[in-house]
Amino acid sequence: MVGVVFDVGNVLLQWNPRFLMRKLLPDDAAVEHFLREICPPTWNLEQDRGRPWAEGVRIQAARHPAYAGLIQTWNERWHETLPGPVAGMPELVAELAGAGVPLHILSNFSAEKFAETRQRYAPLFAHFDQIVISGEVGFVKPETQIFTHLLARTAERPHELAFVDDVADYAHAATRLGIHGIGFRDEPTLRRELIGLGLPLRPR
Repeated sequence: MVGVVFDVGNVLLQWNPRFLMRKLLPDDAAVEHFLREICPPTWNLEQDRGRPWAEGVRIQAARHPAYAGLIQTWNERWHETLPGPVAGMPELVAELAGAGVPLHILSNFSAEKFAETRQRYAPLFAHFDQIVISGEVGFVKPETQIFTHLLARTAERPHELAFVDDVADYAHAATRLGIHGIGFRDEPTLRRELIGLGLPLRPR
């Protein structure tokens, strides 16, 4: 094993639109209705594929005019959906980097929202070599093209990489290409799995 590739949302940093929507809507039922019927994951994925957020807001506000203000607020206060690091992960990343392990990122993420996120968490992202963001390259996980794009950028062979993602289908997509896909649960479990692959981490 040579290097480790990390997803961002719910691996390195907590992400959930409910962090914001619970501040804006009266109860969980209203939140779930909004995220299922008004701005579902398929809508958000188009921003991850490269559509500008302003365009996504315009399209969805036209479809659901009663929610236009709330949709715009999601855009304006998007940073509240990403409140901070996943417990233990900045320390694990720093430990790997300190041991000289090549570290990369492969994430479904809006290009514009990643730019602001990278600035907010600059010390964390400074540890990474290649950073492949779906909104910048036009492909999203689990599409093969985004993984082959990463491999071309790193010049590493698939079996030399471990890929950590909280979405099992995405980890499985990496495994099908010969990368060691790891489904993320928490930092202690990941630490044990990476140690098992021979990476230089301290047991806990």
